[in-house]
Amino acid sequence: MPAIDRPASTPGPAVSGVAIVMGALCLSFTAIVVKVAGVDAATTAVLRCALALVPLLPLALRERRRRGALSVRGMWWALAAGAALGLDYAAWTASIYHVGAGMSTVLINVQVIVLPLLAFAVDREQVPRRFLAMTPVMLGGIALVGGVAGGPTTVTSVTGTTLGVAAGVGYAIYLFLTRRTSRVEPRRAIQQLTWATVAATVAAAVVAPLSGGVSVSGISPRQWWLLATLAGVGQVLSWLLIHYGSARLTAARTSALLLTQPILAVALAAVILGEHPTALQLAGVVLVLCCVAVVTDVWRTRRP
Repeated sequence: MPAIDRPASTPGPAVSGVAIVMGALCLSFTAIVVKVAGVDAATTAVLRCALALVPLLPLALRERRRRGALSVRGMWWALAAGAALGLDYAAWTASIYHVGAGMSTVLINVQVIVLPLLAFAVDREQVPRRFLAMTPVMLGGIALVGGVAGGPTTVTSVTGTTLGVAAGVGYAIYLFLTRRTSRVEPRRAIQQLTWATVAATVAAAVVAPLSGGVSVSGISPRQWWLLATLAGVGQVLSWLLIHYGSARLTAARTSALLLTQPILAVALAAVILGEHPTALQLAGVVLVLCCVAVVTDVWRTRRP
């Protein structure tokens, strides 16, 4: 195993936690952009990754010149992670059409269980008892945030449920693999993300025919601008922030902090689109935030 390439100074858990929450905010913003753009799911998933390579490639080359090339092992880990991410994008967007946005949001957040289990099974990373105790409550809160309990959304399709869970597993695998690579080579994060994005583009394109295929004809200049924003914010900035923070936190803390994503999506939808949350959704927001505070032990991160 190669020696860990540590940065000159390692930030505390509070800074890492803020980075993950900011990354989650960027991911939450993408849901708004996707809805406003109005491009079909398969095309959006592929272009989200492909357009992200435009800024990533020169940044990766610059990083390579300054800090050295990513190792071959790191490249293969990044490619594997990217393949999982591409399948996550494709499966999640397809699941929305089967079980609705609310239930698909709940299903993809099985990552809160899968990521710590992977870290425990492979890296023998201990799972805190408070995380195990809070997990059912967190998932219940996410169900409320997704509108499952307060609306007509129900699991009516085995296919949609399978796709949603598969997306959550792919999400967790991506996070797990990128955490491992980022811990070994933290100063080459842009190269890691670039290789992962290449693999995600290919994976999303391969499965695109299952949900209608990719079609760029008829996309207006406004839609191209929105897709470019989606790539820059939802693929480049979001994952660089999450990679930075997750490499310095446990899997349990990382997965719990990422549960702020659907909460932030509800808040952004209310501000930008005028989609006001129900009382049950607001109750779910409070419930999840309280659970995240317990799991991440926020009061302890402030002590000297």
